[in-house]
Amino acid sequence: MAKVIGIDLGTTNSAMAVLEGGEPTVIPNSEGGRTTPSVVAFSKSGERLVGSVARRQAVTNPENTVFSIKRFMGRKYGDVSEEMKIVPYKVAKASNGNAAVEIGGKMYSPPEISA
Repeated sequence: MAKVIGIDLGTTNSAMAVLEGGEPTVIPNSEGGRTTPSVVAFSKSGERLVGSVARRQAVTNPENTVFSIKRFMGRKYGDVSEEMKIVPYKVAKASNGNAAVEIGGKMYSPPEISA
């Protein structure tokens, strides 16, 4: 039988669970937590940080730390002006007209950040 996995992609936290014996079991993250902060950061060396590690360095690297990305998913750039005011990272217009995040001169779509 194939494995069933569920993903709760939250604005603040995310979680994953697998179906085992007909019962859902939450998969703990690398720090043992049942939820992981929905935060992705890009370090100055180009390393991608995820979860708690990304959130901890946000104070010193705000322009390269992406959070609340769900606010921009599937939305056109022209429709997110209010949301852009509350994030320190650069939201730009993608070639398809959607909202995207620009980090280090590279464009990332909200689904790419979430993946």
